[in-house]
Amino acid sequence: MCGIAGYVGRVNDTKLLERMSHALAHRGPDDEGFYRSEKVALVNRRLSIIDLGGGHQPKTNETETIWAVFNGEIYNFLELREELAKKGHIFKSKSDTEVIVHLYEEYRDAFAEHLLGMFAVALWDDRKDTLVLVRDHLGKKPLFYWYDAGRLFFASEVKAIMECSDFHPDLDFEALHYFLNCRWVPGEKTLFKDVLNLLPGHMMKFSRGEIVKRRYWTLELPPPVGSSEEDIVSKTQHLFKQAVRRRLISDVPLGVFLSGGIDSSSIVAAMSEMGGERVKTFTLGFNDPTDENEDARRVAEYFGTEHHELMTDANPLRFLPTSVWFAETPKVNTIQMYLISKFAREQVKVALSGLGGDELFGGYENYLYVKPLQSAHRHIPPSFQRMMTSLSHKVFALQTGSGKLSLDEYRRGLQMLLSVGDRTRYYLILRNVWDGDDAMYDKIYSPAFAQRQRQWTIRSHFERYFPNNEMQMLSQVMHCELSEKLVADQIWLEDRMTMATSLESRAPFLDKDLVEFAVSIPDSMKIRGRTTKYIFRKAMRGLVPEFVFDKPKWGFAFDPYRQFKRDLKETARRVLTRERIVKQGFFNFDFINSIIEYPPHRSMQWHYLFLWNMVGFQIWYDLFLTRKSSLSDLTAEFAEIGSTK
Repeated sequence: MCGIAGYVGRVNDTKLLERMSHALAHRGPDDEGFYRSEKVALVNRRLSIIDLGGGHQPKTNETETIWAVFNGEIYNFLELREELAKKGHIFKSKSDTEVIVHLYEEYRDAFAEHLLGMFAVALWDDRKDTLVLVRDHLGKKPLFYWYDAGRLFFASEVKAIMECSDFHPDLDFEALHYFLNCRWVPGEKTLFKDVLNLLPGHMMKFSRGEIVKRRYWTLELPPPVGSSEEDIVSKTQHLFKQAVRRRLISDVPLGVFLSGGIDSSSIVAAMSEMGGERVKTFTLGFNDPTDENEDARRVAEYFGTEHHELMTDANPLRFLPTSVWFAETPKVNTIQMYLISKFAREQVKVALSGLGGDELFGGYENYLYVKPLQSAHRHIPPSFQRMMTSLSHKVFALQTGSGKLSLDEYRRGLQMLLSVGDRTRYYLILRNVWDGDDAMYDKIYSPAFAQRQRQWTIRSHFERYFPNNEMQMLSQVMHCELSEKLVADQIWLEDRMTMATSLESRAPFLDKDLVEFAVSIPDSMKIRGRTTKYIFRKAMRGLVPEFVFDKPKWGFAFDPYRQFKRDLKETARRVLTRERIVKQGFFNFDFINSIIEYPPHRSMQWHYLFLWNMVGFQIWYDLFLTRKSSLSDLTAEFAEIGSTK
């Protein structure tokens, strides 16, 4: 696990590569390596996991014409190494990075198609004056790039690119609109104007000033498998155990993030069954009724793990500047992952997580609002749907005109029902996207800025996933979530917060073989009645204790309503001042203030998350765009807010 960076083209700054390396030091505190020529510069920061003594990067071939830096883990590198050795390739180390170099020698542009794992690769082919960038199938490892005047800069995190004196950070307004609707930015854009992220399953080549990208892997929705339920259960169990086993390869201790739910408990169960060292487990509590400490403790006792618990304090927002700095985006749910990662890093260098299990097997309760109406979506005539859409807009105007913010959830629920027949709109309302009602632009944005932002619509990005055909909508929703939300939200979050603490995270549910099989399982075997994850639950029967199947789903998550009453309200009041918001010119202060001053209410979850985003955005803006505040200054400021609440 590492951080990588570099550039192609002439740069009149002899210290740039060192500064890029320093910016990524948290991703790889164990080692540092450089390659420079007149054409290219590469740097690697290494967190030593495999081949502790011989894994130094960059790696090269025998003739030193190919150089590579790499972030991630290749789980099938031993098999690949053996195959390549039989073909005459000579290895000087036992590292997976060196395998990548020889794999490229052997297969050229097709080399990534042989890899199983999580990876971001930068490879320089000196004979062709070509830089090759590759990102893994599901985007577990990040890779950003910025093109400037015939030069290309790339890095695992944007802050390394920002070390270039020619880079002047600015806000991407389309990305901002996506972020405020989704709470994450879909596609290849980032909040930084002109900084893009290489999409999952993609390869990019840069040669003589020209960028060429191609997709080497696509997550497709095949026809449902025709096997019996028993065969699907058996194969699910086999592929899951295989995925866990692949992620146990390590020369350092491993742990597990354990919530006590079915996903993390199944990982612990599989690891315990496979033997080896005693499993270390880690859980996080929030002093809330939804805490899962007791559930996790029961699982840990059942499997005899070495269990560790951490309880957050009452004012976790004091960690928000730190989490925004490392995430490089103001995500709502970063703090808890940062805290549990920092806690686990005291014991281990690698932690397995249940990331992706819900998207893969149908674990979210939101999916229960999709499946019952699947047939209706296919049979609503367009004329009737247009009438319902018109009625939906009237419902929106009635609720928002009343000023009753506490009715927001009920209004959204009614609008969702009125969108039956329009799959895209139904899904976007389910995900709390707001720009389907034009008047919301004027609530969110300042008057002048609202007019500018109306050119962007979330629908245009997502409707590709929801053609009105014979495919079941639940399959479409889960495909969309796997391709978009999982990558740009959940995976981004886990990578950034674990690597902020120099901890490697591994996600068995994102195993390529398991994913490709799971998407072919019929919907009826993922959700049956009100039972989510039906087929995965059945596959895990006998592997995990029965009490795991009965617990409600919570996960490592803050309760927005409780957090508003604890420290979010006071923090928002202190940060989101009229003076700041009006001077900035983006947002509508009156709407922000109406949320802050409205009596706390359980049904205002969206509003509290919106406030959290607004506070986070101001931190991001100060840290990365204006740079008027340092991380240490903001950390001290937020600590002071919490102490005087």
